[in-house]
Amino acid sequence: MKKFASVALIAAALAGPGSAASAADKLTLQLKWVTQAQFAGYYVAQDKGFYKDAGLDVTIKAGGPDINPTQVIAAGGADVIVDWMPSALATREKGVPLVNIGQIFQKSGMMLTCRKDAGISSPTDFKGHTLGVWFAGNEYPFLSWMARLKYSTSGSNPDVTVLKQGFNVDPLLQKQAACISTMTYNEYWQLIEAGMKPEELQVFKYQEQGVATLEDGLYTTEKALADPKTVEKLAKFLKATAKGWEYAAQHQAEAVDIVLANDSTGAQTKEHQTTMMGEVAKLIEGGKEGIGYLSPEDFDRTVSILMSGGSSPVISKMPTNAYSHTVFDAASKL
Repeated sequence: MKKFASVALIAAALAGPGSAASAADKLTLQLKWVTQAQFAGYYVAQDKGFYKDAGLDVTIKAGGPDINPTQVIAAGGADVIVDWMPSALATREKGVPLVNIGQIFQKSGMMLTCRKDAGISSPTDFKGHTLGVWFAGNEYPFLSWMARLKYSTSGSNPDVTVLKQGFNVDPLLQKQAACISTMTYNEYWQLIEAGMKPEELQVFKYQEQGVATLEDGLYTTEKALADPKTVEKLAKFLKATAKGWEYAAQHQAEAVDIVLANDSTGAQTKEHQTTMMGEVAKLIEGGKEGIGYLSPEDFDRTVSILMSGGSSPVISKMPTNAYSHTVFDAASKL
């Protein structure tokens, strides 16, 4: 019996990739939004086999207006999520122990885009106007900015009226708002594609206004980081993801085709995704340590902005252990 058992073990060890001995580690990634070039690096890593080469079987779950990544991971529906740091830190303060393990976007792509015919040429002109804002976690940078400007956004007589903006640009096109939230890689170009001209628009980039907070980062839980085997799996994932993003930035046309192939809705267009890919590639630039490294200075800046909300800050206390370089360091050694 022992002889046959040993032969069986040898056979399993020599078997191909489908064997139990070499089964890939499963990992589920929950995106913050729908399939688009904002997430090109993940789809490229999947399509080009970077995850497979790392010994991973990665499932990428698209997001949407009714999907909150923090709720998904809290319920055990994902191992890693893509989220903005304001949302992640606010969720952490509410009791979900999220930890940033990798920062993909080094710069903010968020903007307020205004109609010039509304008479807005600087942030001091916001007062008295209606401003469109996304919620579901995206409102935090905006609220922090308004607090810095000392503009009230609630009450019976607010300085600015906040319009809960849908995920479209209709409020600006239809003059329901003087300004709306846009991303450098998405909604701004939707306005252009809808017929508006750049000279008709006044753009305020959060990055240039000194109120930029960190956007697309990778988050897991404290429990996951307490397990060495999980850390090893996450390190493989982070390294393969960085490779996917690097490839996407260098081969943008191919990356767009990969994104479109993964868009099961068929809603995305090649023209828009090509523009988006070019703009997104600019956001992953900057970190000398490489794609995925979270700069402590950027973390501190984000926290400072989120705590500067006067009587209603986004977070009320300095977060501790909210990010970790453990996975990045382990990935660097692979």
